Amino acid sequence: MISNQILQTTMEGLKAISRVDLCVMDTEGKVLASTMNNAEDYESAVVDFVNSPADSQVLNGFQFFKVFDEHQLEFVILAKGDSDDVYMIGKIASFQTQNLLVAYKERFDKDNFIKNLLLDNLLLVDIYNRSKKLRIDTDVRRIAVIIELNSDKEMNGLEIVRGIYTGKTKDFITAVDEKSVIVVREVKENENYDSLTKSCKTLLDMLHVEGLTKCRIALGTIVQEIKDVSRSYKEAKMALDVGKIFYSERSIVAYSNLGIGRLIYQLPVPLCKMFIKEIFDGKSPDDLDEETLVTINKFFENSLNVSETSRQLYIHRNTLVYRLDKLQKGTGLDLRVFEDAITFKIALMVVKYMRYMETFEY
Repeated sequence: MISNQILQTTMEGLKAISRVDLCVMDTEGKVLASTMNNAEDYESAVVDFVNSPADSQVLNGFQFFKVFDEHQLEFVILAKGDSDDVYMIGKIASFQTQNLLVAYKERFDKDNFIKNLLLDNLLLVDIYNRSKKLRIDTDVRRIAVIIELNSDKEMNGLEIVRGIYTGKTKDFITAVDEKSVIVVREVKENENYDSLTKSCKTLLDMLHVEGLTKCRIALGTIVQEIKDVSRSYKEAKMALDVGKIFYSERSIVAYSNLGIGRLIYQLPVPLCKMFIKEIFDGKSPDDLDEETLVTINKFFENSLNVSETSRQLYIHRNTLVYRLDKLQKGTGLDLRVFEDAITFKIALMVVKYMRYMETFEY
């Protein structure tokens, strides 16, 4: 469970303090981490030591130590030298490695628990029993945050995010697939959705600095108990999808701020097709030319204000009126009438949703 890089960093740190060369090997004599060049020469000696009943011994100018994980031998530590001081350094290295085993095992257990919690793979009684065993509070406010990486580079996004959250021991960072990282974040009493969104903006900036420039972040809702974390995760997943369909310009999307997009996303596709056929008589907003679509979107942005829309489009007011009249003849909808404008706006969103679902199916 402990990476060789962590072991190497630990041994190098101990050498820098003690000036004693150290090496970590597995039970087959394979070098995992070392501060010396000829550690491979002691492979057979390590295998013999593994098969012996001793927990430590001195051989050929080296101190040998066994490191156990719940009575299971995991590593052998070599310390160069046969003095009492080297023995002490070797024992310290063994003790540190033992603590790393315990810490990483607990981290693995917690990570495994959080994954199963998110995926609804646990019974209610198991959630509370395992939470108690892992010393995880069950009645703390939490929220699920999904970070979709979308990186073209070979980067370990999970470790990058964990590095950013270093020190925040009550937050859990995991992944259930290769495309995204999930943060189960503790929410303080004075935090709300606005402050959480601001913290996500800061997180996004930090990810950009790390080279992850195409990230999108989605938030679920705040839940009061650990059993509801999976619901917050599902909401964050929906927010991520709805954001891609209707709010592609946003890098951060919250489930609590999806508007009508949340409703449309949950409609069955056959019902959507029926709606489009009913409104446009077999046609589709997709059939409109680019100029007309730009005009419509700008008209909506300006709250159906003809004068302001024509000014921003750099066209005469009469030109805009002509385009709106032409659209009315083609669709039967007058965008200057509020009810028709709402119908057309919803139709545009429904078409986006249908297009997304067709792409997803294939």
